[in-house]
Amino acid sequence: MSPFQAVYYRARDGREPVLELIESLDKPRRTALRNQIARLNLLSDEIPHLPFPHSSQVEGELRELRCHFGAEHYRVLYRRSEGLIVLLHAFRKTTKKLPASEIATATMRWQDFQARMNPKPSRPPRAAGHDAP
Repeated sequence: MSPFQAVYYRARDGREPVLELIESLDKPRRTALRNQIARLNLLSDEIPHLPFPHSSQVEGELRELRCHFGAEHYRVLYRRSEGLIVLLHAFRKTTKKLPASEIATATMRWQDFQARMNPKPSRPPRAAGHDAP
């Protein structure tokens, strides 16, 4: 049973948007979100997803981690990349339905993550030979 590890998406400029949101909250809210994120580290190949109401599928492989603090609802959108659970986007949910703009932000960050983690292989340098400059 190999456990997964939750990691924060890091943008090209080094920012970690999910961590920034969490750190902007007061201590009780911060603790509630961190405790819910810690549940993701308990997942494995045998138990790949948290059950509803802790998590649910958004679209395709994109999932939402559902965090509640009293009447407030927070969502952390994430995807798996082999043994990693990449926390892409977090926000306070104020509408009944998940806003398309929040899904788009997570999707854009996932594409950026994939592009940087799976770059096309570069061509190896040509061996120097008799025609080398």
